[in-house]
Amino acid sequence: MEIIWLIPLLPGIGAAVTGLFGIRFFSKAQTAFVACTSMALAALLSIYAFVQLLALPAEARVYFVVVAPWIPAIPLETAGGIGEFAVDWGFRLDPLSGMMILIVSGIGLLIHLYSTSYMHGESSGGYARFFCYLNLFCSFMLTLVLGSNFLVMFVGWEGVGLCSYLLIGFWYHKQSATDAGKKAFLVNRIGDWGFVLGIFLVFFTFGTIDFEEVMVSAAAMPIEAAGFGVISLICLLLFIGATGKSAQIPLYVWLPDAMEGPTPVSALIHAATMVTAGVYMVCRSATLFTHAPMVMTGVAIIGALTALMAASIGLLQTDIKRVLAYSTVSQLGYMFLATGVGAFGAAAFHLMTHAFFKALLFLGSGSVIHAMDEEQDMRAMGGLKLYMPVTFVTMLVGTLAIAGIPPFAGFFSKDEILFQTFLHNRALWVIAVLTAGMTSFYMFRLMAMTFYGKYRGPAWKSAAVGHDGADHHGADAGEDADDGHGTWHGPHESPAPMTGTLMALAIGAIVAGFVGIPAALGGSNAIEHFLEPSFVVSADHDVGEASGVALAGAGGEHEVSHGMELGLMILSIFVALGGLALAHRLYLKQPELAGAWKARWAGVHQLLFNKYYVDEMYQSTVVRGTMSGGRGLWRFDRRVVDGAVNGSSWLTLVSSWCSGLFDRYVVDGAVNLVGWSVSESSFSLRRIQTGLIQNYALTMLIGVFVFVSLYLLVG
Repeated sequence: MEIIWLIPLLPGIGAAVTGLFGIRFFSKAQTAFVACTSMALAALLSIYAFVQLLALPAEARVYFVVVAPWIPAIPLETAGGIGEFAVDWGFRLDPLSGMMILIVSGIGLLIHLYSTSYMHGESSGGYARFFCYLNLFCSFMLTLVLGSNFLVMFVGWEGVGLCSYLLIGFWYHKQSATDAGKKAFLVNRIGDWGFVLGIFLVFFTFGTIDFEEVMVSAAAMPIEAAGFGVISLICLLLFIGATGKSAQIPLYVWLPDAMEGPTPVSALIHAATMVTAGVYMVCRSATLFTHAPMVMTGVAIIGALTALMAASIGLLQTDIKRVLAYSTVSQLGYMFLATGVGAFGAAAFHLMTHAFFKALLFLGSGSVIHAMDEEQDMRAMGGLKLYMPVTFVTMLVGTLAIAGIPPFAGFFSKDEILFQTFLHNRALWVIAVLTAGMTSFYMFRLMAMTFYGKYRGPAWKSAAVGHDGADHHGADAGEDADDGHGTWHGPHESPAPMTGTLMALAIGAIVAGFVGIPAALGGSNAIEHFLEPSFVVSADHDVGEASGVALAGAGGEHEVSHGMELGLMILSIFVALGGLALAHRLYLKQPELAGAWKARWAGVHQLLFNKYYVDEMYQSTVVRGTMSGGRGLWRFDRRVVDGAVNGSSWLTLVSSWCSGLFDRYVVDGAVNLVGWSVSESSFSLRRIQTGLIQNYALTMLIGVFVFVSLYLLVG
């Protein structure tokens, strides 16, 4: 465990090598080797560290590594007086971060392997650039989950935001991709504003930003049940950051547009890792949130409404990746609902299972898009299970998992969330159950439109047999299909690196839930017991009665019989099966009924199909308001600021012109007048200077005469 600092460093080295040298000098095979090897080594180190962690007693499963001092002590004001702001570059390994590094490095490695084939159509430079960004993302994400304090976490937080922008806009020649990248970047900055203010307030309140020290100090403070205090404000600001990164109302709008990036990006960043960063941060700050019950209620409500809203939008979307995007938003809402009712273990459990089945579904959709020559509209698919048996079976596994059908992984984690919600808030439980039914419906709708029925896609011409667009399309497509990067010869199964990844993730989607079998089914809910120390303040710390306070049951303990728990499970299974049955009827058995319902409920259909017009509302208010404000400021700058500058320039020119006239005609005129006067007077006086003595004597005599006359007259 002493070398856990290598886990985020290795992908970072891979990114540096492919970025600095691979773009110009590496072949695609060399780039893939460097990128995948760095991730494989990180995954192996993660497994090694996790095994070592398991070997420790449950109460001692936490390990700190300080790599180096980072920010030296700076005196800053705190609530208790002047404190020292000093930050180490340190990492923390505990059950929660241990689970996260396995997810990030393991699924990250599988997606790297998948990408070696999926991105093979790119140029060598573009191929290296893609893997550079992918490695860099994994490096920052591992930094985020391993950081031992808020500031190290924030470095990873901002790093994955940057990499998300680069990967979403990877195909920068597409305007839609660059717009989506900018949208993701800007919306996340709004959330990050709240996160930064939350970190500032954490230091001001506690005098430290180290997770362990903050949680111990918070545990010693009273729960703010009667009012909205400083801890509540901290949690609200942190949750604003989480809503941006994890796509919750009202900051969820960036994630569906992020599907403009390559499909492996959607799988890694927007399903398995980055979007769960907000959930991880809330779980990591569990002590703070359990001391702010008002904020936790808000978190639960936002999570439930986000889950319901996103699921309802997904009901009618036709782009296969956008259906999965709204599904991701909905599942993230489930996770926040769990944290809001105090079920942090259930939230982390669902985070883990979701990583498997949602990465599987996204990569499966990428396999479909690959087979359909980049077609993403499900209305132009159909019947693909005949041509893509591996993709079909693996995506069916993922669909069963996300729908909550036992014994697949999603059943155990989703039902734990539903159970905990039922214990704490029945109204939110109803919303969650309704969302579960919608989830089952839109996922089986996706499967029906993509893999069942008649082929509805474009015709193709095989080298051996001509095809006319009828049902027998692709009869020999398996023989003539290329690797997906040349001429399209019809739908076909994806290459081995892609299908192999799908099969590995499918296994995870089947077995991952077995670590959380509840007591009602004869299990021990092992994963929640394993994760519990991450949500509990250690009793080793001297914080009085607050020591050892349990966080997972923030809402209080609720005694309930196993029979009731089993009843709730059966109900949720019937809800999921009901969604499946409805999708089967509308899209396979009686497709004309879907058209009839569309005509009958045209207004509702338009509302859902257009995603509640949220993007349009943002466009007409926030975007137009910002643009109008920008134009107004530009006009103010041009007419007032620049006008004042230009007016000053004009006044300066006028005053200088007047000054020139004054200088020329007054100052110079006066000087010239004096000179002219002297010149003229000297001309007159020089006439007197005749040089004749008798004239001078006569003048003197006249002067004496005048003087004597005046003297006599005056006297």
